[in-house]
Amino acid sequence: MERTVTVVPEAGLHARPAAAFVRTANEFDATVEIGRAGAAETVDARSMLSVTALGVEHGDEVRLVAEGDDAGAALDALEAVLSTPEEGEADADDGGTPPGDGDDESVSAGGEPS
Repeated sequence: MERTVTVVPEAGLHARPAAAFVRTANEFDATVEIGRAGAAETVDARSMLSVTALGVEHGDEVRLVAEGDDAGAALDALEAVLSTPEEGEADADDGGTPPGDGDDESVSAGGEPS
């Protein structure tokens, strides 16, 4: 089975997103490989060193290849990891209200609502 996915985390496949990807790949009874979309080379998705060495950045397309009993489930889970922003990314870019500037009552220095 094979699937092409666009990498959403701002960090690409470095540090935490790569660790989450590798951890997820290791949860399944399947051989899983990852490579850049359009490239013939793939690497073991269970290897942190191999995954980070690909140098995949935010917005890059990757090709996931899986074989084995859990191949479909593995592809679904890995696609979810690659398609989900890191915690805090959505909040930072949503243009929302900064903490303390909402509709909550303000509290004066004496602890009384103002």
